[in-house]
Amino acid sequence: MQPIPDHLKKNLNILFVGFNPSIRSSETGYHYANPNNRFWKILFEAGITPRKMEPSENHQLLELGYGLTNIVSRPTKSADEITAEEYLKGREELKEKILYYQPRIVCYVGKGVYQQFSLKMNIPWGKQEESVVNGTIDFVAPSSSGLVRMKFDEIVGIYKELKELISHSFLENEKT
Repeated sequence: MQPIPDHLKKNLNILFVGFNPSIRSSETGYHYANPNNRFWKILFEAGITPRKMEPSENHQLLELGYGLTNIVSRPTKSADEITAEEYLKGREELKEKILYYQPRIVCYVGKGVYQQFSLKMNIPWGKQEESVVNGTIDFVAPSSSGLVRMKFDEIVGIYKELKELISHSFLENEKT
């Protein structure tokens, strides 16, 4: 299984960070390609994208100011197959990406992703009080996996907070 390419550029509004690619994503080369993954529907329902995009359009997120990466690049069936060594390496690589690309907001798609990156265990949903990398805002959102037991509307509600945070961030930047 091959890793899939990141979609990154400098000064993104949001960098979405997942655990790692699924087997389906590795086969297609597209982020969140598993038909059971609700990432693209959640972004649309929360008003983050103007329409429900297809995984094959993942590169178009860059045009909207959004990027995609993962904490671990190796595709697996499930995140529990990721090793401690892979997380250690992934933490360092992700920190380097954030420092280099300087996104305004880093959205961790799943509490577990942020727990692995921040090494904190007690984490609320939404904007975090402190960011791991200075100069960015850390935002923790539910995983978009179909295995998540939260109600879909609750998940979308948390992503709507992310949409509001983007809008607020733009207003703050215009004042300065």
